[in-house]
Amino acid sequence: MQEEEKDVGKESKYTQDEYSHFVDSSIKEFEVDFFITEESQRKIVQTGKNQAAKMNIMISLALLLLIIPILTLATYAYYAIGGEGDKLIEIADKTLYITEPNMSLEEMKIENEFGLFSMDIHYDVFKRIGNAEYKIGNQFIHFGLDQPNFPINEFYLERPLPENPYKQENEFLSHPNARILPGSDWGILKGLPDGTVSEVYVSLSSLQNPEKFEETLPDYTELVWVAVDTGMEEKMIDSEGKLITPIGYPYQEDPDNWSPFNGDEVNSKQFIEALDFLEKNEETAVKIARAKTLCIKQRSDYIKKHGIKIYGAVVTGPTKELRLLEKMQEVRSIKVGEVKLWNLR
Repeated sequence: MQEEEKDVGKESKYTQDEYSHFVDSSIKEFEVDFFITEESQRKIVQTGKNQAAKMNIMISLALLLLIIPILTLATYAYYAIGGEGDKLIEIADKTLYITEPNMSLEEMKIENEFGLFSMDIHYDVFKRIGNAEYKIGNQFIHFGLDQPNFPINEFYLERPLPENPYKQENEFLSHPNARILPGSDWGILKGLPDGTVSEVYVSLSSLQNPEKFEETLPDYTELVWVAVDTGMEEKMIDSEGKLITPIGYPYQEDPDNWSPFNGDEVNSKQFIEALDFLEKNEETAVKIARAKTLCIKQRSDYIKKHGIKIYGAVVTGPTKELRLLEKMQEVRSIKVGEVKLWNLR
């Protein structure tokens, strides 16, 4: 019995040793075969970081590709479906007609482009000189939502209106009660060839009815824009001393059906309607206009109370006929604008 137990113990001890040897050998082989240096460990960690960064980039790109169409759709909904784009274009349109003498645009050719919650509009600007409409440049306006940047103007004019408008020395149109303009351009007009047509800014000697003033003009000349008295033009400043711009309207009917002065109603009435519209959107209109204050409500109220009387105008026609303005008692002084070769037929 004791011999059997001794044999079993001996057998168990042999098996245990063999097992321990096997385990030790396996551990040593593993350490040899799979030993990782510190440099290798750093490379593995860096590889993991790079893969994680790539994964983050891929996820971000996927989110952007998903978000951009949604934002683009929201932009179109804001400007197009909501009608905000048309309203902003209308503000720019009417601001130009009312604050820029003898300037117009073709509404159907206004180009607009949408960005993310932004809109750019671009249009050509025209002047009537003689019997023709001349492209004088273009205007670009960027809107962030409904807030415009100051317009970028590219005008190619021989005698442009001042960028800093209506300082006393820069005035093209003067109120009868203001001081006489220095250096009236009668000499320039007389020096121009007879075979030309000209644009002339006319300052009147008294406030007048536009229809009656038109009747006094020389033959073959045309009244194209009238500057309306609003009670502020004598000093050309607002209550805070800021310079204001003349406001007025095209006197002739615009053949463009989309124009705010397209002949659906008399232009004087459409002028009042345009002022009412701009009064509701004056903050935007001021940013678009050259002058940085318009005082639309105050001026509109004055016109509605006193009626439309003009203190200045833009007249175009043959240079030879325009010289006759000097003999008119209604005319106080003139400034010559653009001049073109003969285009009357």
